[in-house]
Amino acid sequence: MNGSIGGGLVPDVALDRSSPVPLYFQVATRLQQQIESGEMPVGGRLENEVELADRLGVSRPTMRRAIAYLVERGMLVRKRGVGTQIVHPKVRRPVELTSLYDDLVKTGQQPRTVIRSLEIKPAPDAIAEALGVPFGTEVTWVERLRYAGDEPLALMHNAVPLDVLPLRRADLEERGLYELLRAAGHVPRMANQVVGARAATAAEARVLGDSRGAPMLTMARTAWDEQGRAVEYGSHLYRASRYSFELTLTS
Repeated sequence: MNGSIGGGLVPDVALDRSSPVPLYFQVATRLQQQIESGEMPVGGRLENEVELADRLGVSRPTMRRAIAYLVERGMLVRKRGVGTQIVHPKVRRPVELTSLYDDLVKTGQQPRTVIRSLEIKPAPDAIAEALGVPFGTEVTWVERLRYAGDEPLALMHNAVPLDVLPLRRADLEERGLYELLRAAGHVPRMANQVVGARAATAAEARVLGDSRGAPMLTMARTAWDEQGRAVEYGSHLYRASRYSFELTLTS
């Protein structure tokens, strides 16, 4: 799809409409790559949202959200009377997701991990769908018990596609999953996360050192890297008496 952008060209933006990755994020990621490579030059001006959405075959709200995403990261800037301009990519602030391991280290606590199981098996249909891979695709499935000091804090299940990162028990005992993903070049950049609550089963309570029926927080997350590829699916259970989720909201 070619057209003028401040005298340049609208780059090819290949979108996968069957992917679980939102279209706006796919558009934003492709435009970011073009800006960083210099194919969309610094100082260039984008067409208005309606024209650009038409050229790329997406809705106007999708295009608006993609542009807003890049504005927030310093890739684009909106100027009254001028429009949306491309600015130097070094201005942007990279946004990274963190793991429980990262959070414990940052707060001065001592994370410890016990690997309860690690195996390669076909992904259940729901997890394959979340990861955007064909049903039956083999993934590494790992169950971990995470401690803060000597106290059990969370029971975590994760699925990682085999071609994203080969997981080893020794690595997972010493390092966090997101640290391993970052080291392998798959920096988590975006996630869909659902937080809930329920009572612990007898087995879960026994593993976590709590009473049967104790309140638990649940979290299911699918994370994507900057190329828009799903790199992990996680389903975690946290002791509500020892853990909470903190959100900062703005309007």
